[in-house]
Parts: sequence; structure tokens; C-alpha cells
Amino acid sequence: MTGALTGAVREVLHQALAVYHDDARTHAGLRGHLERLDDPLRIAIAGKVKAGKSTLLNALVGEQIAPTDAGECTQVVTWYRDGRSPRIVAYPSGGPPVSLPVDRRDGALVIDLQGRSAEDLDRMVVDWPSQSLRTATLIDTPGTASLSTQTSRRTVRFLNPEDDTPTEADAVVYLMRQLHASDAEFLEAFRDQGVARAASVNTVGVISRADEIGGGRVDAMSSARAVAGRYRTEPALRGLCQNVVAVAGLLAQTGRTLRQTEFQTLRDLAAAPRDDLDAALLTADRFAAPDGPVAVAAPSTTVEDRRALLRRFGVFGLRLSALLIRQGTDSPAALASELVRRSGLTDLQDVLQTQFAQRRDVLKARSALLALDSVLRANPRPQAALLASDVERIFAGAHEFTELRLLSALRSGAVALPPAVVAEAERLLGETGAGATTRLGLPRDAEPHDVRAAVLDALTRWSDLAGNPMTTRAAADACRVVIRTCEGLLAGAVSGRA
Repeated sequence: MTGALTGAVREVLHQALAVYHDDARTHAGLRGHLERLDDPLRIAIAGKVKAGKSTLLNALVGEQIAPTDAGECTQVVTWYRDGRSPRIVAYPSGGPPVSLPVDRRDGALVIDLQGRSAEDLDRMVVDWPSQSLRTATLIDTPGTASLSTQTSRRTVRFLNPEDDTPTEADAVVYLMRQLHASDAEFLEAFRDQGVARAASVNTVGVISRADEIGGGRVDAMSSARAVAGRYRTEPALRGLCQNVVAVAGLLAQTGRTLRQTEFQTLRDLAAAPRDDLDAALLTADRFAAPDGPVAVAAPSTTVEDRRALLRRFGVFGLRLSALLIRQGTDSPAALASELVRRSGLTDLQDVLQTQFAQRRDVLKARSALLALDSVLRANPRPQAALLASDVERIFAGAHEFTELRLLSALRSGAVALPPAVVAEAERLLGETGAGATTRLGLPRDAEPHDVRAAVLDALTRWSDLAGNPMTTRAAADACRVVIRTCEGLLAGAVSGRA
């Protein structure tokens, strides 16, 4: 189905290029949207100031390429793309692009604006050779709720352009330290416009700095995951984002970039008397104190060593690392793997894969149609009337879009189904993944005959519910969408594509 949708979108874009062939600016924009269909998915990372956006981006990439301090460059919308060689380009609001020097210090990329102000720049683009960036371009946005209204406005303007054109992002990862009314209000602004137009399924919520929920205790992530579970059913969020996961971003970033020297210092610390180390790790100041408990128990670690570890691990990461080393983690690779696993980063990567990457073609097609619709409204022409009809037809007729609309409606409560079948409906519509076995709740290696049997069972149940005289009209319409999904799954099972 997805291939047919992409083909239809390509065709209507080609027709639009012919209609606007004499308008250089519009033609170039349409050409860009056509080429964008083949580009990686664009995922914007948004959230309040100090939510940990850049740290999480570094963790996802596996390298420290996004500045995490409060410098001028963190106030600019910055794109991180896969590239053959490292390159940084600044795009002023007026004037030609400017190449910036590529400088790495202590393993981290340093971006020097060379005297330019954030107010002068529209964006920056960082090309970086990375396997992680081949499937998704990550867009780091300035923090909202900033003391600087200009800084916050850059993020809002990017995700919700003032001229009513669609955002350049295909999906959003929204970071929050805990659920505030302002977070819900920010997400609500995109329910019917921008990236989340008509579909909350384009947004994933992340409880960032999740280790702080448990006060930095070794079991803090268990508490954070429980909070994320409650947020997933929170009415204020359920209709605004598809999922909520908990991630300790600093731990994830450090796990992805752990150094041999850091492991050696951690091993020296773990060898100190446990009571002394625990006492030192009650606060960051005690741990870094020149005459504190750990300075006496582990004299081989200097104050500079300990301060560097605090910047990289935080108190939670140090407590956890010491515990893991005491329990037998005996190599940097083993420690790094365990830190990443416990950070929640793997959970987020799984969500991005199943809910964004597997929907890549649908989300890209949707972005292109929204862009074309904006062009047709802003620059109408008599010969473009048929194009407008084609765009409306694709939006209304493509089952992939119908699934997204119904899934969003179910999550927001706009459409009600019997409580006993809501979870199955959302799963069949692709909430947890677009693959046939995932939609059907089967193991990934399920045999074709098991897939076919499960589809037939689902078809029977949903057909019975649609035909039940007690089912409301709105619910029956929703059932028919699910039935159409099942028919597509059945066709795939018969042809061997399941």
C-alpha cells in the first residue's frame, strides 16, 4: 500500500512542477519536496530549556556532536545529517551560507559562530558521517520557555511557521522533565497544524533526565518507567503524543561514548571502601571535595578526575557504574552496553523504529502533500484546480492516512469503541509497529499460516462488531477502517509479504 501512496504523491508533485514552471521560487520549493521523499526521515527534538535535548541527540548518534552548554550556538535550530565528511554550514537570515570550522576538543564537536549572533542565523547544518543519521536527520531546536523570547520563538516558528506552511520536520520527539500544563499546551498547538496536523502519532514524549525522578538512586529508572507508564494513559497527553518513554540522557550519552581512561578511574573508585564511596556520592560537592571521603579512600583519583566524571556521568551514573563494576562488569565495552541498556535509550530507539521509521514513507508523503496544499492555497492558479482535487483525494482515500486519523481519534477520545477492543484496534492500526506480525500481536517469526489464521479471526470479530445493531454509527465507521486494514494484512499473507 505504501508504495502506491508514494507513487501517487510523486505524480501529483510532478504535475505541480509543470503548473508552476514559470515561478522559480515555487518550482524550486516543489522540487525540494519531491527530492525530500527519498531523504531520511526528519525528526525534530524539542522541549524546554535544560530538558536535555542536545544530550539525547548525542546519545542517539553515539557521538558528542551537539553542544550541550548554554552557548550561542544552542540557540539556533541545527540540523544533523549523515555526510561523507564532517562539515558545518551556517545559514544567515539574509545572505549566502557560511562554512564554519570543524573543531573537536576532548572528543566533542565545538561549533564556533565566529562572532555571529543567533538572531542573525536561520539555521545551521552539521554533516557528520554516522550510521545512525542515515535513517533519520535529527533537528535540535532551542529550548522553549526560555528567558529569551527570541530563543523560544525560533522553536515555535520552526515547528509552527507563522505563514501557515507546514513544518520541515516529519516527526517530533518532545522532552519534558515532568508533565506540566505548559508541555500539554505546547503539544496542543500542533494538534491541528504543523507537524502534528490531524495526527498525534507524529509525536513521541520523553521523560528526559529520568534518573532525577528517583533522586539519583540506583533504582531510579524503575520509578521513571512507572511514571512514563502513567503518562501514557494521561488524558492530557494521550491525544497529543503516541507514546511516552523514560530516558536518562546523560547516562545514555556517556554509555555511547565511554572512554578507556574513564573506565579505569571508575574501577579505582569502585575498589574503594563502599561506605566511603557511598558517603561521597551523597552530593556532587562531596564527591569532588579535595578532602572528602573518596579522596582519602581512592587517592589515585584527583579532584580534576572526579569533576570530569561528574560532568560525564552525574551522581546517578557514578553510583550505577560503581555498582556494576563491583558486580563483575570487567571491561569498558561491557560497562558501556549496560549503561545504555539501563538508561532507557534502547526503549526510545525501539519506539522511533516502530512508530517513526516503519512509517517513514507515510510520514514523508504526508509532509509533501501538506507542503503542496500550502502552495496551492498561497499561490492559486486556474490550472491548479485539478491538483487541489488530487491532493484532497489522496488525503481522503489513502488508507494509510485513514489509519493515522483514526488512531489519533481513538487516542484523543474523539471516537469511542467498546473498551474491550480499543487496545486491539490501536495495535491493528499500527500503534506499536507497522509490520503484520506486530499488528496482529504475533511473534516476529510467526509462520505464514499462523498470520493468515490470526487475520481471519480479526476480520470475523471486527465484521461482527461493525454489524452489531448496538454499535453506534461512529464506532461502526471505525470498525470498517480496521476491517480494511485486516483485508490488507490478509492480502499480504496470501501473497507471502507478511
